[in-house]
Amino acid sequence: MKTILSKIATILLVLIKFLSFMALMLCGAYLLAPMGLINSKDIDMSLFTNTPNDTMMVIFNSEYFSGYLFSVTIALVVFVLYLLWSLHEVAVHRAEKKRSSHVQLVFALSLCGLFIHKAWWVLAIIIAFANWSQIGDALSGVIRNSRNKSNDLKASNNELHKVEE
Repeated sequence: MKTILSKIATILLVLIKFLSFMALMLCGAYLLAPMGLINSKDIDMSLFTNTPNDTMMVIFNSEYFSGYLFSVTIALVVFVLYLLWSLHEVAVHRAEKKRSSHVQLVFALSLCGLFIHKAWWVLAIIIAFANWSQIGDALSGVIRNSRNKSNDLKASNNELHKVEE
């Protein structure tokens, strides 16, 4: 029962968002309709080989249709800019999700990537998505092994000196 209600709530939420978007677009069409007056409406249609029918020409020549197209174009550009910004901030969101101590560094590198060079953004991505505990364990293992090797070398050198004496 809960799953059915949650699906109905999701459908209603999508419907409300769609209706809000369409209301915003129609309001934009009404506000931007005066910009459609600059289109020339006295075009000789005999110059074109594939002309739309008269009903479609009425729609195409409508100022409100031009305003609607302009508002949809503005909404599309804003949406694409939002998606690009979300892609740009993926490193910061990942670092925050992992509760990493590098969030400020990742944020600073993301901004450097935005304004200076994209290589800084790539570095921020690497820092945000790296498993630092595993890297730390691997580096500790390297250091531990190097100490063991140096101790073994010292021991073998001591044995060689004893043999020589």
